Amino acid sequence: MAVRTVMTRSALAALLLALAACGRAGPLEPPPASATATTGQPADPEPAPADRGFILDPLIE
Repeated sequence: MAVRTVMTRSALAALLLALAACGRAGPLEPPPASATATTGQPADPEPAPADRGFILDPLIE
């Protein structure tokens, strides 16, 4: 086999093994219970973080 074929097949095998290991096996889990379900009162929303800006923001505006 040519070196390129061996390298391609090795890379493909590594990719397939990496993708096969992603995620968790088992049944789906329901989302955790929120504060509204336990007390009947809406949960206090957290304040939004302050916008610090970014150095490239003037280019977008």
